[in-house]
Amino acid sequence: MKNIAFEIKWAIYFFVMMLFWMLLEKIFGLHSTNIDKHPIFTNFIAIPAIMIYVFAFRDKRKNYYNGEMSYKQGVITGSIITLIVTVFSPLVQYITSTIITPEYFPNAIKYTVETGKMTQQAAEDYFNLNNYIVQGLIGTPVMGLVTTLIVAIFTRKKAKKVE
Repeated sequence: MKNIAFEIKWAIYFFVMMLFWMLLEKIFGLHSTNIDKHPIFTNFIAIPAIMIYVFAFRDKRKNYYNGEMSYKQGVITGSIITLIVTVFSPLVQYITSTIITPEYFPNAIKYTVETGKMTQQAAEDYFNLNNYIVQGLIGTPVMGLVTTLIVAIFTRKKAKKVE
C-alpha cells in the first residue's frame, strides 16, 4: 500500500476536483435552468483533469525520481492513478447524483424529451445512475490512459550530463 500512497493521494485530489466541478455545474444552472448548455460546458472538465495529471507527474518526478523521470515511469504512475480513479468512479457518480444534484436526471430527461432529442423511454434509459456508472467505468480508464500517454511525453526528463 505504501508503494502506491503517492498515486492514492493524487486520485483523491482528482475525486475532490470532480465533486467540486459537479457542484460548480449545479451552481451555474447546468443541471437545471441552463441544461441546454450542459453538453458544451461539461467538456471543460478536461482542463482541470489534465492539470491534475501534469501536477502529479511533476510531483512524482521531483520527489521520487530526483528530478528525472522516464516515459515508462510516467505511464506507470498515470496508469495507477487511472486505475484508482476508475475503481472509485461509481462512488463519485453516486455522490454527485444523490447528494450534489439529484435533480439532474429528471431535468435532463425532461429537456431531451421536450426538445425532441429523445423519446421518453430512451431518455429514461440513458439518464440514470446505473447507466452513468457504466459510462464512467468505461470512459474513465480510456480517458485516463490517453491522458497518461500524452502527459508522460511532456513530463519525462532525463538526467543532465555532467561534463
